[in-house]
Amino acid sequence: MKKKITVIGGGTGQANLLRGLKNYNIDLTAVVTMADDGGGSGKLRQEIGMLPPGDIRNCIIALSDIEPAMETLMQHRFKEGSLKGQSFGNLFLAALNEIYGDFELAISKISEILAVRGRVLPVTLEDIHLVAKLANGNLVNGESNIAQECINQSTRIDKILLRPSNVDAFPEVIDRINNSDIIVLGPGSLYTSIIPNLLVTDVAKAIYESKAVKIYVSNIMTEYGETTGYSIYNHMKAILDHSIFPIIDKAIINKKDIPGNILQKYLYEGQTPLFLDKKQKKQILELGIEVIQDDLITIKNELLIHDSDKISKVIMDLAKKTDSSKINQSIL
Repeated sequence: MKKKITVIGGGTGQANLLRGLKNYNIDLTAVVTMADDGGGSGKLRQEIGMLPPGDIRNCIIALSDIEPAMETLMQHRFKEGSLKGQSFGNLFLAALNEIYGDFELAISKISEILAVRGRVLPVTLEDIHLVAKLANGNLVNGESNIAQECINQSTRIDKILLRPSNVDAFPEVIDRINNSDIIVLGPGSLYTSIIPNLLVTDVAKAIYESKAVKIYVSNIMTEYGETTGYSIYNHMKAILDHSIFPIIDKAIINKKDIPGNILQKYLYEGQTPLFLDKKQKKQILELGIEVIQDDLITIKNELLIHDSDKISKVIMDLAKKTDSSKINQSIL
């Protein structure tokens, strides 16, 4: 029987992980945040009232079996005119959304067209927006404004909220979570890609109650403004504080050193590497979370990214161990 793996998040980190996992014979689902209000997605939200397609598009492309030329087309951003900055893939989804009058059906149709291996699901079909309560007490409205306001006000995020606060999850999301063998949180932006999913009604509760092994994949670097000065432990504590439930069993963390020339570039941009020290490891273990460290990064176009093949192998090795554990329990 195929392993059922659900990856929850948004952004390029989630899509990159999916590229590795799709090469295994598994039942794979991506659950994607719907809080994006910047860039091309934000324009489509404002102009035609559709849900943000950007993260959905990235996951669909990551899971698809298409020629490189088609992927280039789907990711192409227009450079001139009223479409400047908008991607062809977003417009493709927008067209299907208008044709069928249903965002869920639009995702299903584009998945058929691009031969997607797995399912891509919006965490909710309701129109949601993020609000950040900052450590200085101020509120920031809109996902695209949060990091910059942290920089402008020299403060941190205290809490992320959804507006409206009580929104229903897309029913299939809860069903997939309930029936998963492995649930993966991240990698991705802490407050704007991962945590918003957990604030949708019953999502965190379903993850907690699922018999799946719950895995957090740590980011490689902090994000300027959003997580400036954060440690790996700070990331995980924020997830647990927002979800209320203990929803992490294991944490996968990179231990490979970053080349000096690449590191300097990131430091210049206000980002610092996320490595585990003894203090953090003790704090994480005290939360009852197992730590798994490995060499998990690669460099592409001078950008640090997770090595999708390596990290997928770590996750699949954990999936095999769950089989062994179940067998041992049945023998006992």
